[in-house]
Amino acid sequence: ALGLYGLAAYLIGAIPFGLVMAKVFGLGDIRTIGSGNIGATNVLRTGNKIAAALTLLLDSGKGLFVVIIARYLSGDGNVIAIAGLFSMAGHCYPVWLGFRGGKGVATGLGVFLGLNPLIGALICLIWLASAFLFRFSSLAAIISYLSAPLLFALIFVTQGGGESRILAPLLAIPHAAIALGLAFLIAPSGWIMRALAPLLGFHRPPDLALVNDPAGFALILGLVIKETPFLVIAIASAMAQLPVIRTRQIGASLGYGTLRIWALLILPQLYPLIRMPVMVVLAYGLSVVDMALILGPNAPPTFAVLITRLFIAPDLTLLLPAFAGAMVQIALIALACLGLWLCERGFMRLAKAEARMGRRGGTRIPLSWIRPLPRGIMGLGLIGVAGLLLWSITWRWVWPDVFPQSLSLGAWQGGDWRAPLQTSLKIAVISLIIATPLALLTLEAVDHLPNKLAKPILLPLIYTPLVMPQIGFLYGVNLAALKLGITAGVAPVIWAHLLFVYPYILLMLHDPWRAMDRRVLKMAAALGAGPWRQFFALKLPLMLRAIMVAIAVGFAVSIAQYLPTLFVGGGRVTTITTEAVTLASGGDRRITGVYGSLQAALPLLVYLLAFLTPRYVWRNRRAMQARVT
Repeated sequence: ALGLYGLAAYLIGAIPFGLVMAKVFGLGDIRTIGSGNIGATNVLRTGNKIAAALTLLLDSGKGLFVVIIARYLSGDGNVIAIAGLFSMAGHCYPVWLGFRGGKGVATGLGVFLGLNPLIGALICLIWLASAFLFRFSSLAAIISYLSAPLLFALIFVTQGGGESRILAPLLAIPHAAIALGLAFLIAPSGWIMRALAPLLGFHRPPDLALVNDPAGFALILGLVIKETPFLVIAIASAMAQLPVIRTRQIGASLGYGTLRIWALLILPQLYPLIRMPVMVVLAYGLSVVDMALILGPNAPPTFAVLITRLFIAPDLTLLLPAFAGAMVQIALIALACLGLWLCERGFMRLAKAEARMGRRGGTRIPLSWIRPLPRGIMGLGLIGVAGLLLWSITWRWVWPDVFPQSLSLGAWQGGDWRAPLQTSLKIAVISLIIATPLALLTLEAVDHLPNKLAKPILLPLIYTPLVMPQIGFLYGVNLAALKLGITAGVAPVIWAHLLFVYPYILLMLHDPWRAMDRRVLKMAAALGAGPWRQFFALKLPLMLRAIMVAIAVGFAVSIAQYLPTLFVGGGRVTTITTEAVTLASGGDRRITGVYGSLQAALPLLVYLLAFLTPRYVWRNRRAMQARVT
């Protein structure tokens, strides 16, 4: 039944309304004009605004129609999500046009409107604002679609932040492992195409650029899968500090609809608390290298990959353009963050103006409609990781079989993965041994500072390494190590990893540390306990769960580091991640699956240990098992 829904949605999405409108209005073959695609933007290039508007309405309408019909006939969240996805695939790769269609922007907007009118309306507004500001439709589409994870996360958390804990294991899986799993999933010979091959009549993998596509859609999807859990957890932590339920009740009693309650009452309080995490995601998306090497376009590559290639090129004359590119990348991230801040200021002014007008009413949107989407995002990531594990034990897997004909442990037994595994574990463990006590002592030291000094000290320590692109300053770290006489090896790589492990641990410990009940410390001080005794006898036991979670996150961060290991290690230090990224461009999926499985499994095992340790230590103390984070 799921396959039938997907096939029907694909066929509806494959209706080329742009081509039809061009024929109706006598505009000729739209595929020979402009960019050659069949979307509304290319129809607009003919100068006929009516035809372009009708194409936009019809293309978005078919995405909306598919979702509405799927909800009416099935009601199952997975069926609805599959229908929306396949309608977009039909528009981008229509079978009767040789799999050369449009970009899926309008159809995707219709899908979002059908899934949740609030999300769809906000994405449409972001697209219109970006198109008006930049005068570039493709850039507007990328900006609006990149905003989708934040919007999904906002709505998902409103349905009860407790479910956000489910996403934490996905947060622990490194970016490269997610990218490898997604590549195995969406490749022309991947799982999705294998499942669809009998329905679509494919006798061989289709000649489609689904991975490393020129538009970067695979990279965008990978970033959405990986960054959505981070934003969900950040929003859940922020909303725990706000009276959201009471605010919604007050807004409803004043006659506000759902959209106005969020826009006028909740978002102005919430966004300042999640501003820095959003900027971290924005900066990472502009400077990501490992995921871009696996999923991103190759000719030309992304700007971050280009700079990396210039830095590691044997031709020393390329260092000057590499440094220039690094400075340009820093400027781009600064401009992007400034643009985000200006948009925030503009939105706040509009919200205040709207509040002064005193209008009531508005749509009351059932937010439960969006519930399947974060689960679908998490499911794609986890299915991809499962595909890594399956490929690692595969012996024979011919097209178009959905599952392997025979299994074997040959890739595990013959692969030279033990040495990189030992190096990865050594670097991660030593980094944690140094970073965890340092982060705890930093928080303890800041406790004894005035409040006016604490924030200016903590925020740069936490966010500067996270917002700053790695490429530029890591080369400087490498040069500094050489000036100090430290040759390439494990020691400088540990130093480079600490630059990222320490701020992440500090970030994970910051909120639980501030939420600690200070009355307990005052009671201890009244009984004569000094600062150090309070630290060891009270603060550390109370923070045990948060410390274990921070250790798990720090371990995952260390395992995931690609550029620090590559640059500072001088190519002589091989870890699971460096080998996985290198093997991603190879032809043996079994070996790649081994390294990808190891990269995903190690953080998950540490996360499981972090979850079980407090339960065991406090098994006889129920109150101490309460969540601190």
